[in-house]
Amino acid sequence: MFMNQWTYQGKPFQLPEGADPKTIQGFVYILTNRNNGKKYIGKKFFWSAKSKQVKGKKKKFKVESDWQTYCGSSELVKNEIIKDGDDTFLREILHLCVSKAECSYWETFEIFNRLALLKPAEFYNEWCSCKIRRAHLKNLIEK
Repeated sequence: MFMNQWTYQGKPFQLPEGADPKTIQGFVYILTNRNNGKKYIGKKFFWSAKSKQVKGKKKKFKVESDWQTYCGSSELVKNEIIKDGDDTFLREILHLCVSKAECSYWETFEIFNRLALLKPAEFYNEWCSCKIRRAHLKNLIEK
C-alpha cells in the first residue's frame, strides 16, 4: 500500500541482510499525517508464522511479514490513506526490538509518554493494551 519508505534515525530503513527472528523481531513506529500533523503510534513485527505439511506433519517456519508496505491497524489511518493517498503519511521507526515483549513495552511507553490517548486532536490512537513480563525484557533491564 505505501510507496514511501520507512525511516529510522532520519535515514531510509532496510532490514539488514541475513537478519532473522533470533536477532530482530520488530519495531515501534509513528505515522504522521503530512496534511494535518496528526500521528499514530504502533508496532509491527518483521516476521510472521507460516506452516506447511512435511511428511504428514505440520512444520512451522517464519517468513518476512508485509512490514515494508504496512500502514497500521487503525481504521482511521487507513481511511485517511484511501482518501488522500499513500504518500500522505511520514513513516518513522522509533525503536528496533529484539523481542515481541520489547515491541509491546516500547509501543505502550510511547503511547503513554506522548499522552496519545488523551489527545484525540493530535493522535489517531484510540486504545492501548499491554501485558508484559519483566523476564521478557532482559535486554532492556539496567544492570
